[in-house]
Amino acid sequence: MIGAFLYRLHEWFSPFNLFRYITFRAAIAAITALLLSFILGPYVIERMKRLSLTQYVRDDGPKEHLNKTGTPTMGGVLILLSIVLSVLMWGELRNKYIWIMLLSAVGFGLVGFTDDYLKVSKQNSKGLRGWYKFGAQIALALIIGALLYHDPKDPYPSMLSIPFFKKWLIEMGWFYIPFSILVIVGSSNAVNLTDGIDGLAIGLVGIATLANGVLVYISGHGGFARYLNVLYLPGIGELTVFCGAMFGAALGFLWYNSYPAEIFMGDVGSLSLGGMLGTLAVITKHEIVLFVVGGIFVIETFSVILQVASFKLTGKRIFRMAPIHHHFELKGWPEPKVIVRFWIMGILLALLSLTTLKVR
Repeated sequence: MIGAFLYRLHEWFSPFNLFRYITFRAAIAAITALLLSFILGPYVIERMKRLSLTQYVRDDGPKEHLNKTGTPTMGGVLILLSIVLSVLMWGELRNKYIWIMLLSAVGFGLVGFTDDYLKVSKQNSKGLRGWYKFGAQIALALIIGALLYHDPKDPYPSMLSIPFFKKWLIEMGWFYIPFSILVIVGSSNAVNLTDGIDGLAIGLVGIATLANGVLVYISGHGGFARYLNVLYLPGIGELTVFCGAMFGAALGFLWYNSYPAEIFMGDVGSLSLGGMLGTLAVITKHEIVLFVVGGIFVIETFSVILQVASFKLTGKRIFRMAPIHHHFELKGWPEPKVIVRFWIMGILLALLSLTTLKVR
């Protein structure tokens, strides 16, 4: 919105020509989201305290977590505000993919907001009933998948791209829609499961978003896409601006969420961020790469699945507690050490995901 207006002024003042470039607007979007987080953060934290929207902490986890009782939650509202406002200011609003990403952000955010509100109002960890929660997520993912599947301008509407190979595509047909649902809903809940200790999830989201921003920009740039033998998808380069806003918002929220956290993101943040990462992967045909760049989220999810399956089948637990970050806490790792080591692993996986661009 603002970017388009400023670009029109380039005829009178040539430096405004910078606003035509996606990379410049992505950087400005990141800075804007970061500044919005800094400006709105203290107000949101104080507001959540006044409304008594504070975190309920389970008593069956690490005992150190009991000290976090009363910390404000639903900080994901701050993340969403920063992203949405930044994208509306600097994104090309005639781009359909921008609106699909905003639908994902706001839609999954509303599901998370409802879940969080029920948790804090009842002061328990149950929140929204499971089938209602999953049903709403599936409905949103279905809408997104259908919009992309029936896009007449998409040259690969139902194709699955295999990384490390030159344009190896698998035609999925109508099955692409349920596959999209699996990716988006799975990603949303994977980030939600990872959000258990201060700064862990938002730091990993920032890392994954930065890597995705590179992948998106290259896939949307004809020259780079041809040189690196990746799918060229016209129009998706604009999502680099969205990635910039996500990255800035992640850094801004980490300022308040780093150990010891002043506010938690809650489901309103984790479900929406995961949904955005999943939607981004589906739009850009990087669904398989998402399993690499978001490898920590995958590990956290499988640790829960294995724990539940093992207990039901054998009556024994594989881990001291799931998700796996709690296992390491109970083994004696200090919380900050768990966080930083998981971030390091996330950075390595993000770098590995970028090798898919060249190793073909």
